[in-house]
Amino acid sequence: MFTKHVFPNLVALVIIGLSFALPAPFNSVLLSVGLFALSGALTNWLAIHMLFNRVPGLYGSGVIVLRFEEFKQSILTLVHQHLFTRERVDGAMSTTDISNIDLQPLFAKLNLDAAYDQLVATIMDSSFGGMLGMVGGEGALEPMREPFKKRMNKFLVDASESPRFQQAVNEQIQQFTSSDDFLLKLDRILQARLDELTPEMVRDIMHRIIHKHLGWLVVWGGVFGGIIGLLAGLLPLYL
Repeated sequence: MFTKHVFPNLVALVIIGLSFALPAPFNSVLLSVGLFALSGALTNWLAIHMLFNRVPGLYGSGVIVLRFEEFKQSILTLVHQHLFTRERVDGAMSTTDISNIDLQPLFAKLNLDAAYDQLVATIMDSSFGGMLGMVGGEGALEPMREPFKKRMNKFLVDASESPRFQQAVNEQIQQFTSSDDFLLKLDRILQARLDELTPEMVRDIMHRIIHKHLGWLVVWGGVFGGIIGLLAGLLPLYL
């Protein structure tokens, strides 16, 4: 499969090959076009390769791998100065409204069996425990398990939809996120994640982001190189 990195170089080689089959002065013009196009495409391809990989003997190659610490620091600086500033966090949290969040899936995952078991244990430890012991003990309460779970789930959903509950939760969220401790925790999480990055991981991240688009540098290097080669080839014919 021909990619943007390979195709311009192949076209330039074909043009160079065709130049040997044409008579003068067309051969020199076509040869100039092919050589300049090959030079532009090939040097741009080499520059892209050197950006991501170290080439022995070529100073400055593998700049992304060599400068990965600066890359990580720039990410941290970007987050501090533009994303998680005190003003932005406060502004975002001030508009947070828990009433827009559906909590039912969360309540559905709660272990209400444990809540029921605690209720039964409380009853058995009370003065009613002896009475229940005469009619089957804890087993006598087992038919109540599912009705209890359904009613408890409905209670939690209804409670979460009450204005008082929502206001209390919103106030707690805003109070927590407005503290310096919140930003400090965010900073620690980000720093810990960045510390996990290796030079190879940084290179791969950058490669996935921009490598596809950098292929156009090879294409346009070949195109402009060919144009310059055409002008260079035609110029002697008019002098």
